[in-house]
Amino acid sequence: MTKPSLPDLLHAAVSAVGGTERPGQVAMAEAVAEAIDDNSHRLIQAGTGTGKSLGYLVPALAHGERVVVATATLALQRQLVERDLPRTVEALHPQLRRRPQFAMLKGRSNYLCLHRLHEGAPQDEEEGLFDQFEAATPTSKLGQDLLRLRDWADETETGDRDDLTPGVSDKAWSQISVSSRECLGATKCAYGAECFAEAARERAKLADVVVTNHALLAIDAIEGAPVLPSHEVLIVDEAHELVSRVTGVATGELTPGQVNRAVKRAAKLVDEKTADSLQTASETFERVMELALPGRLEEIPEDLGYALMALRDSARNVISAIGSTRDKSVHDEDAVRKQALAAVESVHGVAERITAGSEYDVVWYERHDRFGATLRVAPLSVSGLLRDKLFSDRSVVLTSATLKLGGDFNGVAASVGLSPEGVEGEDVPQWKGLDVGSPFDYPKQGILYVAKHLATPGREGTRGDMMDELAELIESAGGRTLGLFSSMRGAKAAAEELRGRIENPILLQGEETLGELIKNFAADPKTCLFGTLSLWQGVDVPGASCQLVVMDRIPFPRPDDPLMSARQKSVEERGGNGFMAVAATHAALLMAQGAGRLVRATGDKGVVAVLDPRLATARYGSFLRATLPDFWYTTDRNQVRRSLAAIDAAAQAEGL
Repeated sequence: MTKPSLPDLLHAAVSAVGGTERPGQVAMAEAVAEAIDDNSHRLIQAGTGTGKSLGYLVPALAHGERVVVATATLALQRQLVERDLPRTVEALHPQLRRRPQFAMLKGRSNYLCLHRLHEGAPQDEEEGLFDQFEAATPTSKLGQDLLRLRDWADETETGDRDDLTPGVSDKAWSQISVSSRECLGATKCAYGAECFAEAARERAKLADVVVTNHALLAIDAIEGAPVLPSHEVLIVDEAHELVSRVTGVATGELTPGQVNRAVKRAAKLVDEKTADSLQTASETFERVMELALPGRLEEIPEDLGYALMALRDSARNVISAIGSTRDKSVHDEDAVRKQALAAVESVHGVAERITAGSEYDVVWYERHDRFGATLRVAPLSVSGLLRDKLFSDRSVVLTSATLKLGGDFNGVAASVGLSPEGVEGEDVPQWKGLDVGSPFDYPKQGILYVAKHLATPGREGTRGDMMDELAELIESAGGRTLGLFSSMRGAKAAAEELRGRIENPILLQGEETLGELIKNFAADPKTCLFGTLSLWQGVDVPGASCQLVVMDRIPFPRPDDPLMSARQKSVEERGGNGFMAVAATHAALLMAQGAGRLVRATGDKGVVAVLDPRLATARYGSFLRATLPDFWYTTDRNQVRRSLAAIDAAAQAEGL
């Protein structure tokens, strides 16, 4: 039987989902198939509306070997597993003569733990999970959530937290879930045969396509013990998020509260002398943290160094000494021991890592008004880890609407450990970049307006001229505005000021759930939505409700951000341009994502307004503009007001 052609397969898949075949999608599918066939790597930028999920799913399914698809957001995971994959598999079946299996796999703590549910979480206090009075009269929100979880456990097939609607608080979920370190293991657990997490792993082992998230991909790479089944092809969607997600997984932290819980959990399981030693180290650490000031620690202060060494050594002794509990009334001893070990090992691991003083780690204090001080340690770079763990044994495709920064792929490539495109070498992974464009006509559908006449934003203080400009733009647009701010303080200040100045309703992130805010914003064209980071990337509102996207300033990282400033300094010490490699790249990525909120469909029209003159006047402005969609560019404020008014009038004429 002849092998079905890729164009025929793609045509069948696109028809099945009711889509339109696009040249960019065809080019992408061909590039993915080529990478799989010759075991090489691709970085593919595919603009909004390209249909990139089918662009990689079709060649992946046709290939026949196991493929792992890793995404950054829950929304895309659900779209793949609930919509794209079922339809694509059915559409390709007549030509492939098989129905590839697919499965979703997440970290263990995303699944309900039956052992925790039925036996209760080992508590530091003297209360069980389902207090009998709480169960009889669930007066608190936590009690109601726990009772609902118990009912849900009887009907759920997956035990996946994301299948629970409406959701529950993190506190409630933590009562019925375990981390991989706390898990007893299927063979030792009375509920091992029914375990939801184990069932998900078994489904993944049998699947042709495994859909997971960047965090689990990072855990698989970092921890050495494989979580994902072996695979020949890895496709990383939303790849612009990969480095930050991997950095998050590779970041360790210590707080006095966390160390205290570890002490309490271990005290029942070791002799008094060993427990007292950890208790004393915990108290010393707490005293040091009370005086901690936020900022990077280029050298570990002497008092902190002593406290960490004491924590490291006493935690190591506890780990060696943990045995049977001394308290014979303790229920479910195995779970108590496992949870205590997990808590103490976490403290030991971070304390040991910081005292080891690797030049490749960055250490800093953070301070929170409510929770006090936290000590954090993160890798200076994850590029070496990603190069060694991701690119050595498989073909990798990285794709996103935003991978070309400043006009080429080399910045993103360097962040994941790849050499510049075309560099040859024995141990150098070979890759090619491809920009398949977008089906949208950006110069005709959108305007990029830079408010060149405004004052350069300072670090502090309100910007009166910026508020005036913002108010005038919103009034010209008739509402329909998504305001993207570089800080929550900036978003709140703008919302407070403009609510008293303009008639249009202003929604503010944090005053409702994100889902509710976006729904209300989409429903009323006169409304504006103001917010910060998650809005720069998480809003998909096609049509007339979003015809003006405003960025208050270029979103450079804060100068006092310990990790970003350390990375910038490291680049400079190697002779590079730290500002361009770190700060400008960070800003370019966010601005490209933010600008991408404007045009979501072929009929969309509008303006992206940047209220920061540096985009027009600074030397790095051209780098940032080259990363944005190819909108028609202007600094003429009157022209933009006329254009917004015309777009608003056209929408109103259509009843929108």
